[in-house]
Amino acid sequence: MTRWEPRPTLSRAFYKAHSLGNDYLIFEEGSGWVATPDAVREICNRNRGVGADGIVVLLQELAGSLPQLRMFNPDGSEFERSGNGLRILATYLHREGRVDDAPFEVIVRGDLVGITVHGVQDRIYDISVEMGRAKVGADSVGLDPSSLDGSGRIIGPGGSRVHVIPVSVGNPHLVVFVPEVSNTLLESLGPFLATHSGLSNGANVQLARPLSASRLEAAIWERGVGPTTASGTGACAIAVAAVWSGQVNPGVVMVETTGGSLEIQVNVELEVGLRGPVKEVCTGTLT
Repeated sequence: MTRWEPRPTLSRAFYKAHSLGNDYLIFEEGSGWVATPDAVREICNRNRGVGADGIVVLLQELAGSLPQLRMFNPDGSEFERSGNGLRILATYLHREGRVDDAPFEVIVRGDLVGITVHGVQDRIYDISVEMGRAKVGADSVGLDPSSLDGSGRIIGPGGSRVHVIPVSVGNPHLVVFVPEVSNTLLESLGPFLATHSGLSNGANVQLARPLSASRLEAAIWERGVGPTTASGTGACAIAVAAVWSGQVNPGVVMVETTGGSLEIQVNVELEVGLRGPVKEVCTGTLT
């Protein structure tokens, strides 16, 4: 897993929210604790810490500069981006009065990402993120092309061959279309594909099944996390793979997971937008 150094020192104050059960903690840079892998694992642990699917760090801003972010998995590793994490950050910035309903931008690993808060009611926010143009293919996710046969299949558990569609939406994904989405299959394929030896830095894994020309059912295995009820970038990757392979039409695509539905906009150029709800959970301070 890629690591970016040095690890930031953070405030002890945190904000927690979730999108369809996929929850993140927001911390700002400060002087309270260092986000070492061990510290991140402890804080994200649901029995020994606050509990979360990850941490989004808001770095200290220079005067007039855009907000810059770093993100950490609950296993302590750093990763590229999270669509739900970005939208949860937006709820934090909005409640703190640092953004309003006008579109704004943040910087994630050098990339500009546009975010809009469309409204809030009963602590539930409606937020969209412009995810940029997706890329499809082995090179886009750091997958050795020799890992695939001529039909785009990878050797899976027990020697089976699994057809995968590699998709990057700023982080790597392997999308597998299946006749039936099941947790049993996810528990088998998810960890195997996420850590496949042909990948340079692992990948997130999604199982998906088209339900109509604009709806997909999915199950998600996140690199560094495991099974999750929802994933913003995962839903984007599924919609991109489905449009690219002709299984759904370009336009608005609804991706349904165990946590609920996310709205994905994908055009013929594979430019992607993500929209859905975010619900506040709590604020607090680490002891």
